[in-house]
Amino acid sequence: QVQLVESGGGLVQPGGSLRLSCAASGSFFRINTMGWYRQAPGKERELVAGITSGGSANYADPVKGRFTISRDNAKNTVYLQMNSLKPEDTAVYHCNAQVVAPTYYAMDYWGKGTLVTVSS
Repeated sequence: QVQLVESGGGLVQPGGSLRLSCAASGSFFRINTMGWYRQAPGKERELVAGITSGGSANYADPVKGRFTISRDNAKNTVYLQMNSLKPEDTAVYHCNAQVVAPTYYAMDYWGKGTLVTVSS
C-alpha cells in the first residue's frame, strides 16, 4: 500500500507565499510522474503542475511564473513553491503520483489534500 501525505497549507494574504510538500511512503518499485492538483469550491479538480522523475515540469497557465514544482527522488517527495498568491488560488491542493509496484504494475495514488486559503 502506498500513502501520499501533504503538508504546508494554510491561510496567507494575497501576494504571499506558501510551500507545499507531499511525501510518498510504502512499498513500490519507483515513482514516475508526480503532480499537484487543486479543487476550489464548486469547481472541478484541475492540474496545477506536474514533474517527471527526470525533472521535466509542466504548469497550468494560471500559475506559470508564480509556482514552481520540484522533487527529491531520494526522499520520494514533491514540493510546490507558490509565490504571488491570489485569492483565486484558494483551493484544496492534492498530491498525485504514478507509482510502479514491485510487480511493475503502475497506478495512480492521491493524497487527501491540504487547504490553501488566500485572503486578506
